[in-house]
Amino acid sequence: MTTSTNNYNGALQRPINSGFDAASTATDVIQGLNIQGKTAIITGGYSGIGLEAARTLANAGVHVYIPARSIEKAGNNLAGIPNVTILEMDLMNPASIDAFANQFLALNKPLDILINNAGVMWTPLRRDARGYESQFSTNHLGHFQLTARLWPAIKSAQGARIVNVSSWGHHMASIDLNDPNFDHQPYDPAVSYARAKQANVLFTVELDKRTQAHGVRSFSLHPGAIAVTDLGRDIPEEGFRALGVYDEDGNFRHDPYNGYKSLEEGASTTVWCATSPQLANIGGVYCEDTEVARIDKDWQGFKSEKFEMTKGVTAEAVDGEKARQLWTLSEKLTGITFAVS
Repeated sequence: MTTSTNNYNGALQRPINSGFDAASTATDVIQGLNIQGKTAIITGGYSGIGLEAARTLANAGVHVYIPARSIEKAGNNLAGIPNVTILEMDLMNPASIDAFANQFLALNKPLDILINNAGVMWTPLRRDARGYESQFSTNHLGHFQLTARLWPAIKSAQGARIVNVSSWGHHMASIDLNDPNFDHQPYDPAVSYARAKQANVLFTVELDKRTQAHGVRSFSLHPGAIAVTDLGRDIPEEGFRALGVYDEDGNFRHDPYNGYKSLEEGASTTVWCATSPQLANIGGVYCEDTEVARIDKDWQGFKSEKFEMTKGVTAEAVDGEKARQLWTLSEKLTGITFAVS
C-alpha cells in the first residue's frame, strides 16, 4: 500500500474545528450565507442526499440544474422546489454527457458549484457500450468526463467549488490501475464499489492541484450510511443488515455520531463543502461529519465479523502520485484530454 507522502496538500487533511458535527443538517450549514443567484449542477439531484442538497440550495436562491436519466422521475421528485431545471443525461453514455454539457455551456452561465453526487453501489456485473464496468463508469469516469466538459463554465465562475461524493467504503479496497474494469480478474461488486469510491477521492486530489490556480477548489466526502436512498437498490436486505443500517427490530438505525444518518444530516457535508467560507483556502481534502477528516492511520481492515465504520480517510486515497496516475488513466479511457488552462 502506498502512503500519503506524495500528497501535495497532506498537511491540510486535518479537522479545522468547523463548529458543526455529525448531527448537523444541510439547513444548519447554510444559515447566514448569501448564495442567492449562484448556479449549481447536482448529478443524482433527484433522489436521496442529492435531492436534499438540491432542495437546500434551491431554497436559498441557487439555480440548480439536475441531469437525470428519467426526466419524469426527476420531475415528480423535485415537484414544488423552486429554481430547478431538469435536463437529460446518462453517466454511462459519453454522448449523453457531452450533450448535457453542451446544453449547459450554451447558456453562457458561470458554474459556481458542481456536485458529482450520483452513483451506484454493489451492482451485478454490468458494462457500458465501451465495455467498462458500470460502477467505475458511473461513479468515476462519467463524472471525470462531465467535469472536463463543463470546465469552461467552472473556470468562468471565478471561485467555483467541485464536490465529489465518495464514501467510507473507499477503505475496503484499492483501485487496480492495471485492471480497473475487471477484465482479467473475478468481479466482486463490493470491491468494485470500494475502488470507485477511492477513485472519487483520488480524482479530487489531482483536480484541486490542477485547478486551484484558477480559484477552483475541490472536495470529496463521506455523507454517512443512509438507508433511504436509491444508491443501494441492488443490495438485498441482508446486505444492509450486515452493514449495520438496520437495528435488531428491522428499523433504520439513526445514530449520526456512529455514521448512520438521516437524509438531512447526510446532505450536510455536501452542502458545507459546496458553500462554506471556512473552506476558502483549503482544497483537495476528504471531509466527513461536516468537517475536514483526519488520515485514518489505524485502519488495517476488518478484524472481526462485526462491521464498524472508523473515522477518517485512508492515506492511499489521498496519495498524490496515485491520483496523478488515475488522472492519466481516466484521460486514456475516456479519450478526453482534460486540459486546465
